[in-house]
Amino acid sequence: MPRPRRLNIPGLPQHLVQRGNNRQACFQDEVDYRRYLNLLGIACKRHDCEVHAYVLMTNHVHILLTPHQPDGASLVFRDLGRDYVRRFNRRHQRTGTLWEGRFRSSPVDSDRYLLTCYRYIELNPVRAGLVDQPAQYPWSSFHANALGFRDRLLTPHGSWLLLGADNSSRRNAYLSLFDSVLDADQLEIIRKGLNKGLPTGNNGFRLHLERLYSVKFGMGKKGRPRIRE
Repeated sequence: MPRPRRLNIPGLPQHLVQRGNNRQACFQDEVDYRRYLNLLGIACKRHDCEVHAYVLMTNHVHILLTPHQPDGASLVFRDLGRDYVRRFNRRHQRTGTLWEGRFRSSPVDSDRYLLTCYRYIELNPVRAGLVDQPAQYPWSSFHANALGFRDRLLTPHGSWLLLGADNSSRRNAYLSLFDSVLDADQLEIIRKGLNKGLPTGNNGFRLHLERLYSVKFGMGKKGRPRIRE
């Protein structure tokens, strides 16, 4: 199968997801969650990436970030794959891979879909049936973006800043977005973008990126031929 083509453009927001190998748990306890967030912050600072939203689920993570250097997101996940996995394996007396190969990514139309991706990410525990409200789940950016808790990992995106004149009004406006659920079309666009490496946006956004950067989404380089058994 062809691998989805990644578009690594500085300044373009990316929705990223990485899953545990064979759906295994990537976090066993609070120490693991905190260590991952700490290492994510270190890697983002090292490779000039800004995190806007995140959620750490038991067996996968969603992160919304903007890289400010070419391949910034890939370098962040490379460092996490090395540093977090090494510590996780040592602490839990295990060996081998933890993640399911490459992370998946989708460039996001900041004008139309960025705040939708914020909500998609922070509502993940609700959709999974773990909690009734996003505020009840401890390992997401909802507490900072909607409730004002301090989170040094996060940098507000310009779309979030436009919600109000000050942080209090922005948080209130952002919180009000959760009064309605994401509809089926929004969910489909986000999931299709992640699963197929397509832009999260309408066809106009996709065509704009293809023309501007001379790329064709979904036309990745083929891997090795399958061995006949």
